[in-house]
Amino acid sequence: MSSKEHTYSVRVRWTGNLGKGTSGYQGYTRNHEISIEGKPAIVGSSDPAFRGDPTRYNPEELLVASLSACHMLWYLHLCSKGGISVIEYHDDAVGIMKETSDGGGHFEEVVLRPEVVIEKGDAATADALHEKAHHLCFISRSVNFRVRCQPTIRPRTQQDAD
Repeated sequence: MSSKEHTYSVRVRWTGNLGKGTSGYQGYTRNHEISIEGKPAIVGSSDPAFRGDPTRYNPEELLVASLSACHMLWYLHLCSKGGISVIEYHDDAVGIMKETSDGGGHFEEVVLRPEVVIEKGDAATADALHEKAHHLCFISRSVNFRVRCQPTIRPRTQQDAD
C-alpha cells in the first residue's frame, strides 16, 4: 500500500508589540494570530500563567482541542461505516501539563471524555469503536504523552428528541 503525504501550512503572526518590541519581559504581550489562507483567523496568546490574555486561545488548549477533534472525527467515521447512528457527541477533554525546573514543561497526559448518544446500533460496539478511533487518530499517534479515552455511550431517549 502506498503512503500519502499531506502538508499543512499555517501562519502564526505575533501581534503583541506595544512599541518597543521585546525590550523588556513585561513590555510586550503574547498575543498572536493563527491564520490559514481562506479561513478566519484564530486569536491566540499564551496561558495566563505566562502573561497571556485569558480571552484568547493558548497553544496548550489548542493541542488538547486537536486531540479531541481528531478522535471525534475518526470515531464518527467508524460509526458511520459500522452501522452506528450517532446523534450527539461532545467531549470535555482535559490536558495536564507540568512545568519543569528549567522553565520548560511538558504534557503528562490528556484525557478524552466523549459523551455519545446513539440512535441505532449496539452500545457495546459503539464503545469499542473508541479504541479503534484512538489507534487511528493522527494527532494522538504523534504525541509523546499518554492520551486516554473515557467514553460514555447511551441510547437516544425521548428527552434527546425534545
